[in-house]
Amino acid sequence: MHDDRSLVEARLKRVLDERVRPAVYPASVPLDVAVWHAPGEPVPVAEGLAAEPEPIRVGARWGAPWGTSWFRVTGTVPEEWAGRTVEALLDLGFDENMPGFQCEGLVYRPDGTPVKGLNPRNQWVRVGAPVAGGEEVRLHIEAASNPVILDYHPFLPTRLGDKETAGSEPQYTLARMDLAVFDETVWQLVIDLEVLGELMAELPVDSPRRYEILRAVDRSLDAVDLQDVNGTAARAREQLADVLSAPAVPSAHRISAVGHAHIDSAWLWPLRETVRKVARTAANMTALIEDRPEFVFAMSQAQQWAWVKEHRPEVWARVREAVAKGRFVPAGGMWVEADTNMPGSEAMARQFVHGKRFFLDEFGLENEEVWLPDTFGFAAGLPQIIRAAGAKWLLTQKISWSRTNSFPHHTFQWEGIDGTRILTHFPPVDTYNCALHGSELAHAARNFREKGRARHSLAPTGYGDGGGGTTREMVGRAARLRDLEGSPTVVWETPGAFFEKAAAEYPDAPVWVGELYLELHRATLTSQAGTKQGNRRSEHLLREAELWAAAAAVRTGHPYPYAELDRIWKTVLLHQFHDILPGSSIAWVHREARATYARVAGELEAIIAGAQRALAGEGDRELVFNSAPYEHDGVPAAGARPSSGAGMGAVPEPRAAGGYVLDNGLLHIEIDARGLVVSARDLTADRETVAPGAAAGLLQLHQDFPNMWDAWDVDSFYRNTVTDLTDTDEIGVGADGASVRIVRSFGDSRATQVYSLPPGQRRLVVDTEVDWHETEKILKLAFPLDLHAERYASETQFGHVFRPTHTNTSWEAAKFEACNHRFVHLEEPGWGVALVNDATYGHDVTRTVRTDGDRGTTTTVRASLLRAPRFPDPDTDQGTHRFRHALVPGATIADAVREGWRVNLPERRMTGAQDVAPLVTVDDDAVVITAVKLADDGSGDVVIRFHEAHGGRSRPTLTASFAFTGLTTTDLLERPLAQAPRPACEGARITVRLRPFELMTLRLRRP
Repeated sequence: MHDDRSLVEARLKRVLDERVRPAVYPASVPLDVAVWHAPGEPVPVAEGLAAEPEPIRVGARWGAPWGTSWFRVTGTVPEEWAGRTVEALLDLGFDENMPGFQCEGLVYRPDGTPVKGLNPRNQWVRVGAPVAGGEEVRLHIEAASNPVILDYHPFLPTRLGDKETAGSEPQYTLARMDLAVFDETVWQLVIDLEVLGELMAELPVDSPRRYEILRAVDRSLDAVDLQDVNGTAARAREQLADVLSAPAVPSAHRISAVGHAHIDSAWLWPLRETVRKVARTAANMTALIEDRPEFVFAMSQAQQWAWVKEHRPEVWARVREAVAKGRFVPAGGMWVEADTNMPGSEAMARQFVHGKRFFLDEFGLENEEVWLPDTFGFAAGLPQIIRAAGAKWLLTQKISWSRTNSFPHHTFQWEGIDGTRILTHFPPVDTYNCALHGSELAHAARNFREKGRARHSLAPTGYGDGGGGTTREMVGRAARLRDLEGSPTVVWETPGAFFEKAAAEYPDAPVWVGELYLELHRATLTSQAGTKQGNRRSEHLLREAELWAAAAAVRTGHPYPYAELDRIWKTVLLHQFHDILPGSSIAWVHREARATYARVAGELEAIIAGAQRALAGEGDRELVFNSAPYEHDGVPAAGARPSSGAGMGAVPEPRAAGGYVLDNGLLHIEIDARGLVVSARDLTADRETVAPGAAAGLLQLHQDFPNMWDAWDVDSFYRNTVTDLTDTDEIGVGADGASVRIVRSFGDSRATQVYSLPPGQRRLVVDTEVDWHETEKILKLAFPLDLHAERYASETQFGHVFRPTHTNTSWEAAKFEACNHRFVHLEEPGWGVALVNDATYGHDVTRTVRTDGDRGTTTTVRASLLRAPRFPDPDTDQGTHRFRHALVPGATIADAVREGWRVNLPERRMTGAQDVAPLVTVDDDAVVITAVKLADDGSGDVVIRFHEAHGGRSRPTLTASFAFTGLTTTDLLERPLAQAPRPACEGARITVRLRPFELMTLRLRRP
């Protein structure tokens, strides 16, 4: 019996490969081909169509890296093919093993009408079904010669990742360019045999069903005349009819197939190429929708939809038509599939605001699901944001990539920091590029963790990243798998339809509390420091621009820059995509990102300056504008007052043992002759911060060569070796007379650190400048603390999350590199320490017991500054970078929150005539106002967003300094919430109740 099975399986493979698949196209004739190579960047479609091409032969090389070539193919359908189905087979030189990571094309008719995309596993264009014979064929192909960067060994440095360094060597060899007869019956036989052969391979070896299929396949192969496959395909199919019609058992796993093409908004290609990838895929999918009435396709990322609308209106028209039929479905409700660890609170909220609003404005459709299959872990503040945006479900797949622990659920309730729960699904098929192969479906059924409690799972089906999406072969497989014995059932459905079923069948799904940490890709919190700094700076500049522009509009009638802010927000949100902000894209992407952030900063600075000038008026009083949500040195939060002239910080004094001392009456800082902080004493508490025998402000260098995914990963063994950078080139008093400056050289790099102690402040500011020229290294900034804490707090969106400092379990040990926003905070009862930053995210916290007789605990906090991976950008982070951190001894969580805002929103100074009162104040330091702006609809209403930031309950009172006639609690899209408790309002005073970490949005209607 075993020999029979092996023989049939081997026979099936050879007959399919060598006889049946080739017979799908039994006759062909060559097409005439000519090509025009665009001289630079891609040209408009009309220009490409009008260009005069030159002849090119199959077998010729074409396509410089990142180039665009316009092919014209012409020919005549032979008269003898009348009555048959004819297709053009257009192979640009594809490698079928790598759909999405090589050349691609979009086919047009001579009038500019798009036909469909060309991809490695989708190389056909229908000419006629049937043809009359004698038709003239003329097609144009806009072909992109994108170089292969993710090759079979994906970690070799390459200069192909930037057009400026990629060279001009042709990348591809033009392959088949033919007209061919398409035999539908043989094609159907291929799908029959593939589905049954794959199912047979997955069934238990002693399964009767397996042998039923084996015998049927054997009979079918007997019925094929190998010298006349086309003439005998129909009778071969007849032998399979019975086994294909046997229905699935009632307990079969049920898979909702969602047509899908995960397209990274930038990754191993620049943003401009994603515009074209999306257009090709959308053209492909609208064509497939027209051909296959059961098929449903879902596309996420409103930005990608907007690109099609702006750049490919001819494709957009077809998309709109398919959306109207309910077949081409907006998914996810976000501007892009963003990283969710690093974006700040407001930025994460605006991902949903701009994403959902696009789909509402264009189609009147609102997403209830969040679609993030490829994002590298999920911050614990996200569930509340999802709910506040009017969504209630989340899909991701990436957590299955975790390398240490296997996540225990596939369908579950995810609970965030404020208690909000979101029904979440991880597709057990473990891919977001499913092709509906038998092995994939069997894996999904076996892998599904909710057996006996639930039966439904989702399979995102199609090739992504320019692979063209779902293929007609996948649709053919789905038709056979709809109700087939031995297999999970498969039905095409929208994401919303799947989640409705999942919610109904599993109302008591288990609960997972806290962040969804991906035990992989931890280095994305550090790679490409310039991109991360650009994001952080942009987020805070946007806060300032909205705040002061709103105040100027309300106080003076200064025009509010609605259009400019909308455009800039979308630009910043785009760059939070999960391969841009995480630093895992090619050099071209990050080069452009740095330029974009510089341009954005200039535009926002102009908006801020204009609004502040309108508020201050003309005068010679020096005013200090405080954009932070907390009062500082007599200047109110979100207001402006004259400078207090607080003076300079502590003046360095020589230290007896070498080095310097800084003392401002609150902190006593000792910096030794090595330029390291050996004491940071909280004079109020009479408590030392630095662990005995240790030194803070210590730069540490590690070898950083992960096992895989250079820009993405840092592996735990990097800690095995470390170099403490303790040698100094220079140490002395800074040029301002109120700081200590240290210069160090190491390898090919140079670091300058400046310590300062502001007057009246309990914080030691550490400014670090690094001229970085290392390779495969990671640079850390260490603060060993004399503090015993079993957990620490890291700021996340609209609050903070706690993580353990110990490694009792494998789950804890796996979090050896984690994300924070503006602060981390550790404390013993009654005393704590915060480390705040202006632009770093990655960090680690470790705990050791001292053995020097003290037997205390040293808890070391380290900020990750820089990396130097060589793939996909071989020059990652090379150059000069500046970081600011502040060590805050004696800090409560309230201090950590306040100081985190302060270091990111420095004061601005301007001469003017008058103080500026805040538009709104709040009487509770636990409540942070994250946004003050005018309503997006242009009504002039003022929108205020705030949250409880300390992790406790609060009953704050907000006081408006402007007249308003009505008050509404809204969602993130500034729409009234029907069931929200109404705040108590008495005149200008608004009192609300907040749960721990609860966020709230109020809309104040102006007269």
